[in-house]
Amino acid sequence: MTVRLLAAAFDPWQEIVRYQSEQPDLAGKFGATTVFVGTLRDFNQGNAVQAMTLEHYAPMTEKHLERVAREAAERWTIDDLLLIHRYGELRPNDPIVCVAVWAARREAAFAACRYVIDELKTRAPFWKQELTEEGRRWVAPESRAK
Repeated sequence: MTVRLLAAAFDPWQEIVRYQSEQPDLAGKFGATTVFVGTLRDFNQGNAVQAMTLEHYAPMTEKHLERVAREAAERWTIDDLLLIHRYGELRPNDPIVCVAVWAARREAAFAACRYVIDELKTRAPFWKQELTEEGRRWVAPESRAK
């Protein structure tokens, strides 16, 4: 399992291909790869979003993301997991997060991937500030009730 926090833009598809090619032990073991790529929208809560800044405290955020990845591996039988999350200044259409899960069966791959992204959206220690026509505003994390 690999968790990475990146300040620079990344291409999720290239990252997945590179990661998988660097994991020779995966070859022939998995029957499913589930991928989630989250990108910055140009709107939120009825406002046009021009940019977003994601802030974090690296030691806390890394520890949290690693824990979420471990929890997914403990709950479902998966072969590997890649989690990449951006921070810093982002523009609409920039990838923010990439979660890839390799497993023998699709049910485990889908479930683990969904668990990771749901945990990131509701509990990950990132602070989001959007830039709109009205100025900058802090955005609260999504509720688990949704």
